[in-house]
Amino acid sequence: MARHENIVVLTGAGISAESGVATFRDAGGVWAQYDYREVATPEGFAANPALVHAFYNARRRGLGAVQPNAAHRALAALERGLGEKGGRLTLITQNVDDLHERAGSKNILHMHGELSKAECAHCGDIGAARGDLSVETACNACGRAGGMRPHVVWFGEIPRFMDEAMDAIMTADLFVSVGTSGSVYPAAGFVGEARALGVPATELNLEPSENAYLFTDSRYGPATQVVASWVREMLA
Repeated sequence: MARHENIVVLTGAGISAESGVATFRDAGGVWAQYDYREVATPEGFAANPALVHAFYNARRRGLGAVQPNAAHRALAALERGLGEKGGRLTLITQNVDDLHERAGSKNILHMHGELSKAECAHCGDIGAARGDLSVETACNACGRAGGMRPHVVWFGEIPRFMDEAMDAIMTADLFVSVGTSGSVYPAAGFVGEARALGVPATELNLEPSENAYLFTDSRYGPATQVVASWVREMLA
């Protein structure tokens, strides 16, 4: 444990796939069924907000049907274990689901937003979205309708918490990537940043990612197996 007191973990769609959350880029994934330009861009929302709301309402309702898996729970256990020894785990996720929270993780940076929240274009308030959203939904903070949107980073928008993510990487003893394709930037560039700082990097993935050559260690297989096994080693 003393070797890696501050660990940064980046997670992608692969960690939630075994829970039944659809991936976006794989064959048969969400973008094989929908045109992202219509449902995941500011322009698409401006052109047809009802369609975009229906798309994300369905995904929000689907969260109730899925549960955290062994990989989510293992990362939560690692966070607790590091904390007990004075260390720290920073979890950066590209996922908009809430499975990390439900597994018990606390220190989470949702760089692509959160499906279970909504934000108001009028006043900027961000709050819980427990039911469906529509163009008629009023903001709980300012009371105005017509400005609510899913709290999700769309194509063409800037990911959130980038400064916090880079600060965590700069002080890390180890960078770990779990279930990511290595093709989506800026997250795909995190391992390069870590390596440039001399930080060792581990890839835990179903198969090698597009930037697998940058990692100093790698384990391949289902996330529920490789992540749980790796965490057991870290906590041993």
